Amino acid sequence: MKLLLVELQYQDPTEPMDTEKILSQTSELATLESADNTNKALEELSASLANTQQFSVIGAIGKTASLGSDAIQHTKGDSSTFELYFPDDVSSGTVDIKDNDGNVVKTIRLSENEKGVYSFDWDGTDNNGGMVDDGIYHITSNYFNTSNEAHYTALGTYPIESVRFENNEALFKLGSSYIPMSQVKEVF
Repeated sequence: MKLLLVELQYQDPTEPMDTEKILSQTSELATLESADNTNKALEELSASLANTQQFSVIGAIGKTASLGSDAIQHTKGDSSTFELYFPDDVSSGTVDIKDNDGNVVKTIRLSENEKGVYSFDWDGTDNNGGMVDDGIYHITSNYFNTSNEAHYTALGTYPIESVRFENNEALFKLGSSYIPMSQVKEVF
């Protein structure tokens, strides 16, 4: 529109602009304005959808999340701390630490506990008291609930207790840690 007004301001009065040219320019200006308004509306819609999608993850609270791995990296001579989630009350059972070949290197006995997330400290020794080598170790547990029913759980499976947002990214509270949603492999 500004362009049209400037052009009219500088036109020669003895040779006025033809009507066809004015209509063509007006049409072009209207098309540009329409495209600009469409772009603004699409940007607003995109931002609104991003917010809606971000807050839809709140529906995951109370469900169980799997990180897709039951393993820890252990360094010889160090102790390792890990957490396990027991969805049922525990009357008895074991936590097994296995090497990458599936051999049980350490067994930790469980006593009665209420359901929940429990932290374990492993001193890096095997069942004979020797130090295990550096490597990947898998953590699983077979236990009985108070009704004497057998259950199984593994490292990396936790209830989603809450959701926190940082820098437009959703973080799930799993055990005692906040984990980015991108690291969660499954929610059930």
